[in-house]
Order: sequence, then C-alpha cells, then structure tokens
Amino acid sequence: MTVDQILNAKGKNVFSVRSTTTVYEALKVMGDKNIGAILIIDGTDLKGILSERDYARKIVLKDKSSKETFVHEIMESNVFTVQLSNNIDDCMELMSSKRIRHLPVLENGTVVGIISISDVVKAIIEIQKDTIHHLNSYISQ
Repeated sequence: MTVDQILNAKGKNVFSVRSTTTVYEALKVMGDKNIGAILIIDGTDLKGILSERDYARKIVLKDKSSKETFVHEIMESNVFTVQLSNNIDDCMELMSSKRIRHLPVLENGTVVGIISISDVVKAIIEIQKDTIHHLNSYISQ
C-alpha cells in the first residue's frame, strides 16, 4: 500500500499556520480540527511542524506563554517527509527510527497531505485482514 492510497482513503486535508502565528492560535486550530500536529507553511514552503508534544515540552515545562510565543520559536524545523509513491513500510521505518508521529506528504515540493502513525497502523491492519481472508479462502478450498 502506498501513501497515495492512504490519502485517498482518509482525505488530503492539510491544516497549517504561518510561522508568525502564536502558539496559542496554532493550538486553537489544532483543537478545532482535532489534530495532534499542525504544519507550518509560509506561502507554499513547508517550514516546520508543531505537535502537542512540542507544546508540552517547550512551552508548559519551560513556563512560557503560548500567547506570547511564536510558532517559529518552538516548531520542529527538521521535518521528515514522504512522497505519494512511498509504501507504508517506508513510512513505518522512518517513523520508528526517527521517533516521529506525523509525516507531511510532498509532491513536486508542495505539501499535498499528511499521514500519522495511526493512518499507517490502520493500513497495516487492513493489509493483514486481507491476507488472513485470502489464506482462509485458500485453506477452505
């Protein structure tokens, strides 16, 4: 299964804020959209990603104000990305080795979606269900 197939099933909605947005405003968007991370995009350029973990570690634990801190001050700017053609094994390996939960998806340098560890796990479960079904059918013949 490819990233493109995952996005076709889940949708290609991309939620983002600018790097000059306050952390508080970014958190409001994340809460409204029920997402655990948000992309930081200026124009069409992916600048970073902000997660709930970043907020907890870089604002709450450091006693900073989310209303006075800008996203670019705490975002993760070293963003790992995937292409539509990557398969879920590539994604799982990258997520596991880099200890990340979200992967922006790029096509020709432009963000076209984002997948989470949950999306990848769901895809793996579906593949396993199909394999079990096919094996059961084979055995029953």
